[in-house]
Amino acid sequence: MQDLLKNLRIVINPKVFVKDPQSSDLGQRIVEQGIQLISETGFERFTFRKLGERIGSNESSIYRYFENKHKFLIYLNSWYWGWMEYRLVLMTNSIADPRKRLDKALEVLTQKVEADPTFAYIDEVALNNIVVNEHFKPFLTAEVDQENKEGYFEVYKRLVGRFGQMISACCPQYPYALSLASTVLSSSLHQYFLQAHFPSLTDCTDPGAHGTFFRQLVFSTVTAAAND
Repeated sequence: MQDLLKNLRIVINPKVFVKDPQSSDLGQRIVEQGIQLISETGFERFTFRKLGERIGSNESSIYRYFENKHKFLIYLNSWYWGWMEYRLVLMTNSIADPRKRLDKALEVLTQKVEADPTFAYIDEVALNNIVVNEHFKPFLTAEVDQENKEGYFEVYKRLVGRFGQMISACCPQYPYALSLASTVLSSSLHQYFLQAHFPSLTDCTDPGAHGTFFRQLVFSTVTAAAND
């Protein structure tokens, strides 16, 4: 299985980058060290100049891969959600029972992230830290509608759609599957943000509480719909 996965690539809309960073050692170092730098300092303080110094290369070399740091952040978010989709498919594909498949999906999408050796140059834990802290920043721009038309967020939207289909399969009569799916994905990140920065605003502070909360939220919702 590991031999089959070692050449796996997360496919991202080519409009997000100038040159695919997965295609070269330099591109992979840009992504690898960019993740570390943003995770350490935050996106506001991140610059291509600082990243160039970190990788021992000219700032101009980074611009050969990414037009600006906004598109770099979109790339990182897209990679993260593509990785989550890959894990979701891998972990649920063999489960026939819709309720058990949904339960496993919730585990995959809301559990604490651990490093994945399949992608050697990506620190998934640090990347998760970025997505938790910067989740809405790729969307909060005046260009969001145009970027959406150009497919910048297709990976995220596809994951929401796939998760929504699992909810619908579990309870076909529930009319808000996509709304529930997108709410769970965003709210899961927000609960981790609260846990890290505002622990007095969340009850999801103990190990396992995070997953339990979202299982109860989703299954109580679909069960109530099924009983109506």
